[in-house]
Amino acid sequence: MAAEGECSLAAGPRAGVKYPISVLYCGNCTMPIEYCEYYPEYDKCKAWLEKNLPKEFERMIKLGEGEEVADASGNDDDKKRQKRGGKGMMKAKKKDDTPKQVTVSRAPRGKKKSVTVVTGLSSFDIDLKVAAKFFGTKFACGSSVTGDDEIVIQGDVKDELFDIIPDKWPEIDEDFIEDLGDLKR
Repeated sequence: MAAEGECSLAAGPRAGVKYPISVLYCGNCTMPIEYCEYYPEYDKCKAWLEKNLPKEFERMIKLGEGEEVADASGNDDDKKRQKRGGKGMMKAKKKDDTPKQVTVSRAPRGKKKSVTVVTGLSSFDIDLKVAAKFFGTKFACGSSVTGDDEIVIQGDVKDELFDIIPDKWPEIDEDFIEDLGDLKR
């Protein structure tokens, strides 16, 4: 226990700390520069630091070399485990080299009704929500995004899509649109 006149927690400024405290932020990841190493694109952060804050970059490189020497004397278990922090930012998915193809099909819905299913628009870097909104207003019907790369349009509008898609998005040629016919969902 602390004596009667003493307090266990020091209030006020600490000795050896320069106030006000200023934090330097990275222009690439927008995090404090001490946390850039946990960003998935650390190489871009290093390039930005080297260009804009060369003194801090040198300090970070010296700290990094000191840690590598310490890791060399440690065991391999320390390298496998995550040091601190959570999962951080997830790495961006790389684009697959799948052929760019838009498929259009019709699926039954109930007895006499059907829906039109459009897939493959995201391979042309088209925002699916914007495309679904466009189809809904163009055909005066309901349209929604279901799944990773699938738009469902209420009604049978499959034949009209072959003309409307190339008009709206010129990068999609009619040759890239494939008719799958009637499918079950």
